[in-house]
Amino acid sequence: MFRPLKALAALVLGLAVMAGSPALAQPAMWVIKDHDSTIYLFGTVHLLKPETKWRTPKYDEAFKASEEIWLEINDSDDMAAMQSLIMQIGMDPSNPLSKKLTAEEYKRLSDASGKVGLPVTAIDPMKPWMAGIMLSAMPMLKAGYDPNSGVESVIKGDSKVGSKPVRAFETSEQQLRFFDSLPVPLQVEFLMSAVDDLDEGPTVLDKLVADWAKGDLKALEDDMVTPMREEYPALYKVLLVDRNAAWAVALEERLKGKGVSFVAVGSAHLIGPDSVQSLLAKRGIKAERF
Repeated sequence: MFRPLKALAALVLGLAVMAGSPALAQPAMWVIKDHDSTIYLFGTVHLLKPETKWRTPKYDEAFKASEEIWLEINDSDDMAAMQSLIMQIGMDPSNPLSKKLTAEEYKRLSDASGKVGLPVTAIDPMKPWMAGIMLSAMPMLKAGYDPNSGVESVIKGDSKVGSKPVRAFETSEQQLRFFDSLPVPLQVEFLMSAVDDLDEGPTVLDKLVADWAKGDLKALEDDMVTPMREEYPALYKVLLVDRNAAWAVALEERLKGKGVSFVAVGSAHLIGPDSVQSLLAKRGIKAERF
């Protein structure tokens, strides 16, 4: 059973995928249609190993037919802007972690940061959520996972080749502020979960990924969505429900137009009772597996 906050780490980092046979890849897709519009929904993974094979004929068919691409964000590759945002939103040097954590928690943090080759003094000025993301990411990167090989990066590259416009539901700043809005005690709990589960990170994500590759939505819901909904309802609302509701409104508006759109967002947004598809259904819009 996955810890709820480890599930949050998966949402933050994106699901890490293992390389596998293209014939076995079956990531879930859905399609929405009316008389003059088609919208494809594809659940993504943000962080992959370069050798990962995940494309399917259905994916290629949908992407080729689409006239525009929608992602969660479209500005994450501006490294200078991202660094500025992290400094602005993710740092709190006047109230460092050494003041927010107990002596025992800070010792555990120091030990964990040493394991990944990061001095605790480099983490100390960060807000707890930022430090939790940093610590969770380090083992993934050391294990060979690469954001430049993630689904969104590939899609953006293919979009440029095909001259397809790329649009976004949110900005990087909005996404960072979702985490920054969490109560400090919950941020600290997330950080300490990252500390305690540091060695398990790649294994946990590998399990999630195996389910993603098979299109096993029930397993993903049980391990990633349900624990957060049941144990951390406020967090679940901020990170999934509210955002999914906003995206459903945007997609309903898009459906009023014409043409074919390809929507690629993190898989957790397309799973469970508060998924984008469920919220669209409440608006009378049906999404079917493709």
